Amino acid sequence: MTDKLKAHILRFATISEPDLVRVLSFFKPMEVAKKQNLLEEGRVCKANYFVVSGCLRMFFVNEKGVEQTTQFALENWWLADYTSFSSGKPSDYYIQAVERSEVLCIDQAAEEKMLQQFPAMERYFRAIHQRAHAAAQFRIRNLYRLSREEIYHDFSRQFPEFVQRIPQYLLASYLGFTPEYLSEIRAKRIS
Repeated sequence: MTDKLKAHILRFATISEPDLVRVLSFFKPMEVAKKQNLLEEGRVCKANYFVVSGCLRMFFVNEKGVEQTTQFALENWWLADYTSFSSGKPSDYYIQAVERSEVLCIDQAAEEKMLQQFPAMERYFRAIHQRAHAAAQFRIRNLYRLSREEIYHDFSRQFPEFVQRIPQYLLASYLGFTPEYLSEIRAKRIS
């Protein structure tokens, strides 16, 4: 299970094989059932999750009781409520498996110890967080710049695997649509 994380680390950081073996020992493997929650609103986010296989999502429940998906994580992506994880404060989010998943998790104390012992991992996580931040900026810009229909088509072009893999109601939630509106957009494209 650690081979995927090892390959991912080596894409972004230079680290010796013996050090990499020690780094990987900080992570715990976990199998997650479909729809199993790794985090619930009101609880502290205790781990940072690397997706080996499967898919996770982060969402909150709005004032109307509707789930709003804010993030997905497929293979080789990280997911955590970083505000809760770093502060120890209760989360406003849920993290849930969209499908049966295998993840590697690291708690905050272990992550801190690992980062102190292996500076290359600081560089690795900096690169990961910079990429995630850039993606969030791009998404926010599109929310203001594009029509709702253009948002869907742009997302479909950039992430075709999501559109094929993620249930339509979750994709609609992520894009800020109702499932019915997403069906209308898809139907237009087919006609």
